[in-house]
Amino acid sequence: MIHAYKLNGYNIILDVNSGCVHVVDEVAFDIIKDYEAKDKSQIAKEIKEHYKEITDSDINQVFEDIEELKNQGKLFFEDKFKALASSFKKRQSVIKALCLHVAHDCNLCCKYCFAGEGEYHGDRGLMSFEVGKKALDFLVENSGTRKNLEVDFFGGEPSLNFNVVKQLVEYGRTLEKEKDKNFRFTYTTNGVIVNDEIIDFCNKEMSNVVLSLDGRKETNDRMRVFKNGMGSYDKIVDNFKRFVEKRGGKDYYIRGTYTAFNKDFSNDIIHMADLGFKEISIEPVVCDPKEPYALSEKDLPILLEQYEILAKEMIKRNKKGEGFTFYHYMIDLDGGPCVVKRVSGCGVGTEYMAVTPNGDLYPCHQFAGDENFLLGNVFEGVKNEKVCDQFKSCNIYSHSECDDCFARMYCSGGCAANAYHSTGSVNGVYKLGCELHKKRIECAIMIKAAEAFGND
Repeated sequence: MIHAYKLNGYNIILDVNSGCVHVVDEVAFDIIKDYEAKDKSQIAKEIKEHYKEITDSDINQVFEDIEELKNQGKLFFEDKFKALASSFKKRQSVIKALCLHVAHDCNLCCKYCFAGEGEYHGDRGLMSFEVGKKALDFLVENSGTRKNLEVDFFGGEPSLNFNVVKQLVEYGRTLEKEKDKNFRFTYTTNGVIVNDEIIDFCNKEMSNVVLSLDGRKETNDRMRVFKNGMGSYDKIVDNFKRFVEKRGGKDYYIRGTYTAFNKDFSNDIIHMADLGFKEISIEPVVCDPKEPYALSEKDLPILLEQYEILAKEMIKRNKKGEGFTFYHYMIDLDGGPCVVKRVSGCGVGTEYMAVTPNGDLYPCHQFAGDENFLLGNVFEGVKNEKVCDQFKSCNIYSHSECDDCFARMYCSGGCAANAYHSTGSVNGVYKLGCELHKKRIECAIMIKAAEAFGND
């Protein structure tokens, strides 16, 4: 299967199953896109009618090039992974990552928050050191021979329980020596009460930090507000600047959410880049379609255009040495994720779990509080294997909609939580998210083409 598209002056052919990308001229583009659907004589006839200067020899040369690429496994490569997909999931037999909800409480009241103001539609609470300690023990005990483990301190707002965060990092460092493990800690914060103590500790101990900001002041302050309705932009921007500066500009993300109120979100990304932030991610809101800030399929034309605008602006800035990174345009065409990962996805409910303040286990942070997805707890382990089995069946071949999708090897079937919240099934498909992701992949590959051709 191939995907042929034109963007920003490039004629791009993506061979879906091999991952090879070809940037070609107009004639080759037209021949390749019809190569498997039409007879060679018909293709040749149409090409000669459209391109008056093209000869039979030129066309035959393209045909020969295509056959050579096919023989090399670089074009029209067959799908050899479907029969292996179920066995790929079985390999996810150990837990490698936990999301620790150290605080089901928050000092902001963001209008789109899936966590319901931080308490996940339940009681507010802070994780005790004892529960967190047991969570780290649970992770080590269920990690098998895997050495590298990941723990994200999450909320609500984890800074509300920062002393426990420090205690858990210290305990984790002792486990590293005792159990021959390596913890990669990360920290997600809204920045409201970030101070030098938090910054210095995170810059010493956290492999990555995620800093929540939606972009321009008017954008951020429409949704990311305090309980009294006041916006948070002025309170957090300087904190984040100091955080990133003291961190040396490395290993962080400014992470935002765009809604129906800022469908021109490329301007928010560019604003954050102009503030000096070079590692940026922004996601479309996923919420009840009845909400006034909800995105819908009628918004797709402008949203898709925004991704193209962003990609072109990034190319311009890269050429001037003023580039920045956008998370969804980060693809590695040479040595990206292995096929197991591409087919199987993020490991939700199998390799990755979330832990609430009382120690309950859920497939990921977006399922926390939903009793239908309660897996067990860190004291007794996973008890509800039926829930885990739902996620073990998730892969790009469990969604019929993925069968003819060119982006499937880049999204791994999409987010199970978004699928569930939009369709009622973890094996469903969040259609709006699919269309956005396909455009992001097209733009990301186009940027790679621009880099290969000197940003010309």
